[in-house]
Amino acid sequence: MNGNDRSIVGLLMVAHGMVHTYELSIPIFVSIWLAEFDVIGVAGLEFGVTQATLGLLVTAGYGLFGLGALPGGVLVDRLGSRRLIAACLFGMGGSFFLLGVAPDLLFVTFALLLWGVAASVYHPAGLTLISKGVTERGTGFAYHGVAGNVGIGLGPLLTAVLLLVFDWTTVATVLAVPAVVAGLYAVRAEFDETAAVDAIGADGGVDARSEGGVDSLAEFVTESKTLFAGAFVVVFVIVMANGLFYRGVLTFLPNLLEGLPGFEPVPLSAFVPGVETGGRTLRPERYFYAGLLLVGVAGQYLGGKLTDRFPAEYGIAAVFALLAVLALAFLPVASLGIVPLLVFGALFGATLFTAQPLYQATVADYSPAGTRGLSYGYTYLGSFGIGALGGAVAGGVLTYADAGTLFLVLAGFAVVASTAALYLVRRG
Repeated sequence: MNGNDRSIVGLLMVAHGMVHTYELSIPIFVSIWLAEFDVIGVAGLEFGVTQATLGLLVTAGYGLFGLGALPGGVLVDRLGSRRLIAACLFGMGGSFFLLGVAPDLLFVTFALLLWGVAASVYHPAGLTLISKGVTERGTGFAYHGVAGNVGIGLGPLLTAVLLLVFDWTTVATVLAVPAVVAGLYAVRAEFDETAAVDAIGADGGVDARSEGGVDSLAEFVTESKTLFAGAFVVVFVIVMANGLFYRGVLTFLPNLLEGLPGFEPVPLSAFVPGVETGGRTLRPERYFYAGLLLVGVAGQYLGGKLTDRFPAEYGIAAVFALLAVLALAFLPVASLGIVPLLVFGALFGATLFTAQPLYQATVADYSPAGTRGLSYGYTYLGSFGIGALGGAVAGGVLTYADAGTLFLVLAGFAVVASTAALYLVRRG
């Protein structure tokens, strides 16, 4: 990669890591909120806190994370990526400061909504910047994905470690600081955002794929129709199914693991005998969850490299077929004991994140550069907006059915994505 590539990828690795640090720390807090809060009051009414109700509240924040990606994509095409990335980082830091002073679950919900709005602009801004500014696009996607997975794994791990010493509100406040520092770094970053776009056509004119953007509602409708008139609609189905699977399996994963053999809480005093620990315990499920996410680094890197060597549609079909099998095997493997589950968790985590660089590259293949921000906006509307419903689905299934039913539903989402990718392969 050249100097401009490295400057862009360096900034995006920091920012992407921050986004997913916060995103995947939230499920660890979910298990605490389930134990700490009994009711949530709204407009004078009180509702009991269950996995179903809490799933809906978390889905609201995660939903804005995805829904805001569409207007965020429009803004990227008009304003550029750097300013939006800086605003995203400052906004996420502010929302976690608010989370740190939350007196009740309603205020927690408000802070999560603010986080969702702030974080929503990142993916269309960051991915557009790679697709238009980085000459080695596949490698850029790979490093970008690796950094995201470092945040995905180390964020929950850091949260779990901090919870050994502090209460959850203090931990939320501490976590807010890195985003503010990263925002200051983003403000000072300098690079050419469109260095990789070949704007000069063979006839000396401007390549239409490098122009575009949305200046009005009419243009928004026109560009959207252009995107969805072709195979992009199939890509959109893939990213929706991915989002439903991703959010459905991760939102309550720490809570699901609590009841499995080998995940019993361990008193902290067992590790520091003779020292007063205030009755605090080490929760193994939090570390398994963080480890499963961290091994996704390998999957992200593999998926990114595969996009430079093979058609992404083939990879997507294979990865989601494997995820369907792994979802059905999760509980049977868990019944064999913690050691087989650790090995299985590593495979599951790596496979879960291999798909992301593949579908990100596919979006670039099925959209013009001039509206790349809009296309990634739709992508994360589907993946993190509509996909956020996976958390509500998971909460509802766990409240009114059981974990076996949940993994069956998740396998269904994966089959839909694999089938859609096979359609793209056959379509050519």
